[in-house]
Amino acid sequence: MAAARHAAVDKRRLILDAAIHVFARQGFHACRVSDVADEAGVAYGLVYHYFKSKEEILDTLFTERWQLMLDAIEEIDSRDLPAREKLYGVASFIIDSYRHEPDLMKVIIVEVTRAANSFGRQHLGEIDEAYGMIADIVEAARTDGYFKSDISAQFAAMCFYGAIEQLLSAWIFNILPETDDEFERAKSLVVETICGGLEAASAGASAMSG
Repeated sequence: MAAARHAAVDKRRLILDAAIHVFARQGFHACRVSDVADEAGVAYGLVYHYFKSKEEILDTLFTERWQLMLDAIEEIDSRDLPAREKLYGVASFIIDSYRHEPDLMKVIIVEVTRAANSFGRQHLGEIDEAYGMIADIVEAARTDGYFKSDISAQFAAMCFYGAIEQLLSAWIFNILPETDDEFERAKSLVVETICGGLEAASAGASAMSG
């Protein structure tokens, strides 16, 4: 019985992994369920055994990965660290996610978060939750006087995540080189760009002297 459940999980995972590559290579709207089945090396009907449609496959891929990010942000925010280091941790998680799973991150960005009239709208709650968690990090720093009080936490969070997403888009479309050095450099640059504009004068002076 346990072996049968394990086999079912493996088949489901196999289909999801195949869908990542098909969606990234062909685009979600241009591909068919049969393309996913062919990539996975399974019968066409088996895909429908686990998923009602290719839309459900995409929803599943997004929900799984997005929840991992939400969990990571929550864990990072629980640490006793300055806001700048927390935001660096968030940026590192997202950029490393792209570094290790570029096709999956391409699918999430191109087919979901930037699809304002379709999947992005359906998942607006989860997307807003990520903005809200980043905003909480910023708000705590505003309250402590580390970040400027005249820049709202919500606006800062959107700028921060938007800057990272734009970086990922530049890698997806081969505008920036994909090397380990570039990935590491990007983490520091995006945090410096956003935090440099957010930090109060006294906080910036302290950071420079440290």
